[in-house]
Amino acid sequence: MNTKLKVLISGTGFAGQGHADAFRAAGADVVGIVGRTASLVSEVAKKMGIPYSGTDWQQALIDCQPDIVSIATPGGAHYDTITQAIEFGCHVFSDKPLTHSGESAITLYKLAEEKKVKTAFASSFRYMPYILQAKQLIASGAIGEPLEVECISHFNLERDIPFGWSHRKEDGGGRLNNNFTHMISIVTSVIGEKILSIIGEVRDDLVRAPIVEGVHNFKTRRDFIPKDINDPSLKWGESNVEWSYTVLARLESPIATKPVSVLFKHGSLNPAFDDNHIVFYGSTGAIYIKGHYGMGPLYIYDENKEWKELPLPQDIADNLPKIDGDTERNWHYLASEFVKDINGEKVAPYQSFKDGSLYQQLIDLIRKNDNWTDVSHLQ
Repeated sequence: MNTKLKVLISGTGFAGQGHADAFRAAGADVVGIVGRTASLVSEVAKKMGIPYSGTDWQQALIDCQPDIVSIATPGGAHYDTITQAIEFGCHVFSDKPLTHSGESAITLYKLAEEKKVKTAFASSFRYMPYILQAKQLIASGAIGEPLEVECISHFNLERDIPFGWSHRKEDGGGRLNNNFTHMISIVTSVIGEKILSIIGEVRDDLVRAPIVEGVHNFKTRRDFIPKDINDPSLKWGESNVEWSYTVLARLESPIATKPVSVLFKHGSLNPAFDDNHIVFYGSTGAIYIKGHYGMGPLYIYDENKEWKELPLPQDIADNLPKIDGDTERNWHYLASEFVKDINGEKVAPYQSFKDGSLYQQLIDLIRKNDNWTDVSHLQ
């Protein structure tokens, strides 16, 4: 019997606990967890039955001797942690974004290649069931040649969510890092991984957010919104990231003769009048999936020139981890593939630091906002 792979987790919040569950389900042994606050990391470790807890990452690597490290902290805290883990010889599973900049992400990718460790990049909503179904359908020619993709989402987030890492570029915040990474991963998984060109516009529609103490879990941050937002004693933090973006991309597809056009439109603070959705348009039909990350259901527009809902194929349903929550299920899917690959089993290609570094470079380009052509002089 193979010895279980040992996993060390960085991060104690929703993602850290979710990663721990995912690796345990994949057959690995979660041997330790590291966080910033001693009392909190000790509490989480006890709750989850993790034998080792601490606040010193370098010491934890020495004490735990992990085969895999799982990075579940905000993107701005990834660089040093991942660098130390790679130098230690660990395989690395990292949540998105990979880092806060394209330059630092490239450095991590090259270091992992040099040290010959395996990496997984968890822009993992490409494993949503109806996205997998769309991939099957389009590959089989169900809509002819793919021509165009449309991704529309408006979240109507509360503007007064407490100030934190999501408001700061240097900490890996912003909607490109935390929404676009999933969206571009979804589309490339269906259409083709080669991104040919990109152009974009971003806006900071938020400007500032109240500073509130005690927020440790990203999923519960709404519980800390001040009851009186006009309280003169409130302190405020300044946002320096985008809260809305519009991106156009062109992708190469193995089943299309021309580049496929893609529109990504996201407004995190804006209300949606109709359903958020993803649509794949082809030369003979189209596929519409409800939900910003393709939650479903899925509809096809076929030769009868009408929309028809399609059930999820049984083979996809049978292969899904039996986990509640889209985010958690997708972590389980990728963690399982990662563990199998490290153990020498044959698996389908999954995203690595190569993809994470590419996405970070794309985000840097989009954030420049320098794609405009001045036409004010035209008559």
